[in-house]
Amino acid sequence: MSTLAHTMMTAARSADSGLAGPGDLDRYPYAEAPVTERLGAPSWDGSDPELGRVGRRAAGSRGRGLHGQLVQQLGQMIVSGDLGADRPLVPEEIGQRFEVSRTVVRESLRVLEAKGLVSARPNVGTRVRPVSDWNLLDPDIIEWRAFGPQRDNQRRELSELRWTIEPLAARLAAGHGREDIQQRLSDMVEIMSHAMGQGDALTFSRADAEFHSLLIQVAGNRMLEHLSGIVSSALQVSGGPVTGCDRPTEASLGHHARIVDALAAGDGAAAEAAMRQLLIVHPEVERVVPAPREH
Repeated sequence: MSTLAHTMMTAARSADSGLAGPGDLDRYPYAEAPVTERLGAPSWDGSDPELGRVGRRAAGSRGRGLHGQLVQQLGQMIVSGDLGADRPLVPEEIGQRFEVSRTVVRESLRVLEAKGLVSARPNVGTRVRPVSDWNLLDPDIIEWRAFGPQRDNQRRELSELRWTIEPLAARLAAGHGREDIQQRLSDMVEIMSHAMGQGDALTFSRADAEFHSLLIQVAGNRMLEHLSGIVSSALQVSGGPVTGCDRPTEASLGHHARIVDALAAGDGAAAEAAMRQLLIVHPEVERVVPAPREH
């Protein structure tokens, strides 16, 4: 195993244990692992006062304090439908229910407004906006939908989006012979192989996420690069075997390796074909996306 691969695996395990790594954690910032236990949406008018207490909801806060926790709570409630479209959101009521200051409420509503979930108008107040106005490509909204009642639709839509983005990115990446990126992609495959042998699904998924993010970034298309975070979110919140990346298998690993080989050879068609094969490893996906065309 290369020095880079060994360092990244060590860093990943150090992060899980809470220990500082050898200085490479910031250099290779993996996306947050999916939260396996989601908080139930609190009842807006629940009789239990603890249901609305943000300070006791740390599991979904992502370490952003009361402001981040309130964004999570309100976002989940809106996306789940507990707060329907055109539902007025009264800051004073929110502050009382969640026991937070006006400043926390105001900043949280601004974040939700930027995501398209709510709108604030003079003489009307703040109201929940319809789904058609939401920024559905926002990583938080992707996550909230993936763990809410819309989870099946979210998984399908993410699969369709990846089918559109990633084969094109693989083809374009073959035309950009950056040896440093190709080496890093190869290292990711090596890490995944070793992690699969060790039964280390977390390290596998982190290396997999970086592999796909790097591939999109090296495609040389800034608009595609902007979508790399969406692919990372899709990998984190798929919630089941939607694509070949969702669980470690020999088939998945083989397709990743073939993509790297095609990039090294500058063969865009082969890179695209390997990516399409990777995205339909599981039978469930064949009902979502068409079979790859013969070239």
